[in-house]
Amino acid sequence: QVQLVESGGGLVQAGGSLRLSCAASGSRFSINVMDWYRQAPGKERELVASITNGGSTNYADSVKDRFTISRDNAKNTVYLQMNSLKPEDTAVYFCKMGIVRGLPGQRITSDYWGQGTRVTVSS
Repeated sequence: QVQLVESGGGLVQAGGSLRLSCAASGSRFSINVMDWYRQAPGKERELVASITNGGSTNYADSVKDRFTISRDNAKNTVYLQMNSLKPEDTAVYFCKMGIVRGLPGQRITSDYWGQGTRVTVSS
């Protein structure tokens, strides 16, 4: 079984920074795309940023030039550096990973989610 554990959330003033981490643990797996999502109170979960196993990134317009997604494949970890935070960034942040398991020719990719970490930005 694979587990994702997130860390790094908290309370920060507007204009501040936080760094989120999400580490996958388990055995005999590889990871394709790594994503960060967020869900604000009363709103649907939305995609914030993605990074492929080749390092290509994609961002929601609302976070471009403020957030940076990165990954450490050796540690099976994805990061989200959040700068210039705004009150509207307040949400629970979730990581998602496309986990690949199985023997060659029988590999299956499944989505795994972290438990979520709360980010609160005060004005």
